[in-house]
Amino acid sequence: MTVYKAIRSPRAQRPMVLRNTGLGLLLGAMAAVSGVHAAGPVGADPGQVTSAHVAPASSPDPAKQVPGTVSVSNIDFKRGDGGAGRLILSFTGEGAAPDMRSQGSSVVINVANASLPANLQRPLNVSDFATPVDNIEARSSGGGTTLVLNTGGPFESMAYQTGKDYVVEIVPRAEVATAAKSSRAPAMGATSGVSTTETKVYGGRPVTFNFQDVPVRTVLQLVAEESNLNIVAADTVQGNVTLRLINVPWDQALDIVLQAKGLDKRRSGNVVWVAPQAELAQHEQAREDARIAMSNRVELTTEYIQINYHNAGQIYTALTEAKGVGGSGGSGGSGGGSSNTDTGFLSPRGRLVADERTNTLMISDTPKKVAEMKELIAVIDRPVDQVVIEARVVVATESFSRELGARFGVSGTKNNVGFSGDLEVNRENLNSVNDGDPDTIIKRALMSNLAVANPAGAVALSILNAGYLLDIELSAMQTQGRGEVISNPRIVTSNQREAVIKQGQEVGYVTIQPATAGGVATPSVQFKEVVLEMKVTPTITNDGRVFLNLNVKKDEIEGFVKTGIGDVPQISTREVNTAVLVEDGQTVVVGGVYEFRDREDASKVPFLGDIPFLGNLFKKKGRQKEKAELLIFVTPKVLEVSQRNHRN
Repeated sequence: MTVYKAIRSPRAQRPMVLRNTGLGLLLGAMAAVSGVHAAGPVGADPGQVTSAHVAPASSPDPAKQVPGTVSVSNIDFKRGDGGAGRLILSFTGEGAAPDMRSQGSSVVINVANASLPANLQRPLNVSDFATPVDNIEARSSGGGTTLVLNTGGPFESMAYQTGKDYVVEIVPRAEVATAAKSSRAPAMGATSGVSTTETKVYGGRPVTFNFQDVPVRTVLQLVAEESNLNIVAADTVQGNVTLRLINVPWDQALDIVLQAKGLDKRRSGNVVWVAPQAELAQHEQAREDARIAMSNRVELTTEYIQINYHNAGQIYTALTEAKGVGGSGGSGGSGGGSSNTDTGFLSPRGRLVADERTNTLMISDTPKKVAEMKELIAVIDRPVDQVVIEARVVVATESFSRELGARFGVSGTKNNVGFSGDLEVNRENLNSVNDGDPDTIIKRALMSNLAVANPAGAVALSILNAGYLLDIELSAMQTQGRGEVISNPRIVTSNQREAVIKQGQEVGYVTIQPATAGGVATPSVQFKEVVLEMKVTPTITNDGRVFLNLNVKKDEIEGFVKTGIGDVPQISTREVNTAVLVEDGQTVVVGGVYEFRDREDASKVPFLGDIPFLGNLFKKKGRQKEKAELLIFVTPKVLEVSQRNHRN
């Protein structure tokens, strides 16, 4: 690392001018003009920091020599990039001459010609900022000011002065070493590095500068010598700078100087142009205006582009949606002709026409713009992959029902016995034995009738004896059912295109239109769709998966409700509307509904139905179980489509 320490001699009152000779910079005699001397013994190790004495700067301005003329106005501490601590020492005026040095684990700043107000003479605890600085001691020393920054851990210090502010940065050494080691790119790019708020890695060789009111051109000369770059300074680069930089990369030192003086830089190869920011911006704006003016003089050319896989009108709309494009905005329209220079993909003189009949785009513009448009259209006009979507709608049902009932009664007038599977059959048999005698005809009157409707089986007993008839009938029923309905719609569509497949019927029903004044009600027939429908919009991702925007609907007729004007259908609807990301060829369940019903019923004669055992003759019991499950499966498969080569 090279160390530069400089003084400002009384005779160096005019700024040093750096001229460009065409092959590089014609640098003046620095020692003769500005009094800058390189410190360190001849032949010393360049990587070792050496020290040198700095002679006190003489100045005719008494404010810079008389202690107490300048005072400290504020002491501020902030956390910088990478965990660095930044101390900002503000003065009431210019001319303060701070001196920074390291003493063990502390950094001492002496400002001999600046006083410290009583309200600032206090210690500051800054450990909460998580920087190498733990606390700051500010005290008055004679007529000047002394600040001590107590640190913890290894650090690197850097200081620079701009205007009325003196900035000291304490950077953790480990982070500095890591940044320097990881940076192998060129130290300076084409953009300005004046911003200190964003993280930027510097990789230049460390240098130490100590300047007191030295011309900016002199600093640029030293940076040029360290960087082996040709630095061209504009004539408007004027003024002096005071700064102290310790162990700072030369490219960062250059950025600090440029920031302090409102300058910027542009690099072209091994030559760096330094000028005020406004001048650089004006120069670049002038170059851009000249380029635009030159392009407006180029002769226009016309190209006809055949669209193969897309719609010419849609491509025209996409290319002319940019702000400032004129024309009618539809197929067969033209872009251009607007006074606005913001014409999107076309130049101000460009025109674009779409012919839907031949699916062709006609472009008239400069050759450069036409070539750009052809490349853009080639990207847009290409075949898209297709997707096969297969869905399976499975409806599974299971039911179980059991009923047990009885009928019981006493009547009759003749001795006899009847036994069969039904009381009505027993009555007919007993009556047939009596030969149809009206006095002996059995007229049954049941005490309880809790029989099962449509029983699967029944046992009946009729006893006619001693002038009475005893009737008992037990009936039972048990039903089981299982069913499964599978619907399997399939459809093929292009990427990001909605596809619809539908199958089913329309069920009609009668409605009555209200009667108008003096009229009669009019019946009409309305229709309701009962369909299996699938709507899907697939999107193929870059990693080969498929994003589905899916709607599956399945309707069924459950029955009809009778009304005074006709039957109205009862429709059972099952529908899922979802968006899901699926692997290519993978089957996924996108929806499901499970229903379970368990019901027990009991009908009985009060009191008699509660008698143990005998109460079953006066009781009817039933139990029902129903299960229903709906599952919807989806499987997408990508069909890759290759692009063919077409002849122009």
